[in-house]
Order: sequence, then C-alpha cells, then structure tokens
Amino acid sequence: MFKLGPAEPVVGSAHILTECSADELFRYIGKELFRNYPKWSPEIKALEQITPGPVGLGTEGRQVRIDLGHRTESRFIISAFEPDTRLTIVGVTDPFRCSYELQNIESGKSTRLIFSFELLELFVIMRPFEELIRVTIRDGAERTVQNIKHLVEADKAKNLSSS
Repeated sequence: MFKLGPAEPVVGSAHILTECSADELFRYIGKELFRNYPKWSPEIKALEQITPGPVGLGTEGRQVRIDLGHRTESRFIISAFEPDTRLTIVGVTDPFRCSYELQNIESGKSTRLIFSFELLELFVIMRPFEELIRVTIRDGAERTVQNIKHLVEADKAKNLSSS
C-alpha cells in the first residue's frame, strides 16, 4: 500500500496513578506481557512470543487485533526493557510504537503510568480519516491506562488476600 512519506506521527497518550509499586506494575506489563496484554487490550485476539526465553530487550512477538471490525496481524519487538521504568514496543511489520513509562510516587507505594501510542506513518488511503484516527488513538490510550490500573490493582488485592 502506498505510504505518504514522512509526516507527523499520530500520537495518543494518557497517564494514571496506580496503587502499586513500580516493580509490581512492571512485572504485570513487562515481564508478564504475553499473559496480560490481551487482558488490558481486548482488541487482541491472538498473541504469541516468537523468541524463546524470558521477556526482555529484543523479545519478538506476533499479534492479531480486531479494531472497529478490521483485522490486522503484525509482528513487534521490545526496543526498551528497563525494569521498573520503561517498556517500549515497536512494530516490525507495521509502523507503530507504544511506550509504558513508570514513575515512583510516595516512596514506591504508588506509581504513575504514562502510556503513549504512536502511529508513525499513515497510508494514503487513511489520510481522509486522520482526525478520526487521532481521536480513536487518544481514546484508546485513556482506556489502556484505566484497564491496566484496574487489572493490576485487582491482581495485587487478590495476591494479598490469598497470602
């Protein structure tokens, strides 16, 4: 498909305060990415880790998504894996990047999660829908942080009650 060339990426970002440590949050979104990603992003219909071993820098994966009835399959690689600080995923077959940044708050009792998704290029056929795409990405970023907060805090509460 014909790409329009360099342009401003379409970016959506959101942040939220979670009631868990950066270690707990990073374990949930980083180390356990392939188990938990479909939980906070229900658009994911299939997800697999391609490279063997624990999740880390350079780990590759494949995902199948259904967004607004449109099915896409893409491969991605983890381009930043900084425990308790940052996880960045970059599309190999599609031009996207998503980043999860963690900031300790209140001596490690809470963590601010900052999520951003960037669509790095738009296909020519998508240009007329650019504003709709921007709104969808912004809404998706907000939904992502809300979902992660709910899930990680529920997971933490479940682990505390079973101890």
